[in-house]
Amino acid sequence: MKRVLITGASSGIGYQLALDYAADGWHVTACGRNRAKLETLREHHSDIVLCVFDITDLTETRQALLGKSASLVILCAGTCEYLNHGVVEAEKVHRVMSTNFSGPVNCLDVLLPQLAPGSRVALVGSTASLVPMPRAEAYGASKAALAYFARSLAQDLKRQQIAISLVQPGFVDTPLTERNDFPMPMIINVNQASRCIREGLAKGKAEISFPRLLSFILRMTSRLPVALQRLLTQQIAR
Repeated sequence: MKRVLITGASSGIGYQLALDYAADGWHVTACGRNRAKLETLREHHSDIVLCVFDITDLTETRQALLGKSASLVILCAGTCEYLNHGVVEAEKVHRVMSTNFSGPVNCLDVLLPQLAPGSRVALVGSTASLVPMPRAEAYGASKAALAYFARSLAQDLKRQQIAISLVQPGFVDTPLTERNDFPMPMIINVNQASRCIREGLAKGKAEISFPRLLSFILRMTSRLPVALQRLLTQQIAR
């Protein structure tokens, strides 16, 4: 039986991925901090294995994931907090970096030595890392760091025959984005996001970005002079 381990499975994209992989016959290990929310997965698929821990705690992560086997790992846990009016709140930045960057690193610390050749790890970043956006200093930086880490790690793991995929979604309708107080262009639902990720991973893609049009626009914008990038993103933010 094919095995997948998913972090951030208590809500949003991770939750939907757990449901969809279980429906497709995979053995699913669903990881998250909120046991009550994870338990609701079992209302749909009673054989989903739950793993409750905080990915920002390295010791706890090592204890929780030790001995966990999977041919596919999807590190999907994430958070977002915005900075306002250029006020840099260190605690806020550290929280975002701890969950979005250090958290996946903590998971890889214990999981990579346990993965067999032919396994694949997907790191879920964001298209927000492609272009600097107002208020997104912490979130964008955490996802940019994760993207660099993923691309570099992919090169070092070739000899071990472990593949790395970088997933870069645009806006997805989740409990996290429900808190946003601004228009979210081309937003998609979690079913669409899950399908894009699962199809991309099944094809062995190194990078999976969606929606395609939004990703294309942001990638083209990232190639413009910085001054023009700022002008465009400030107009978008307004």
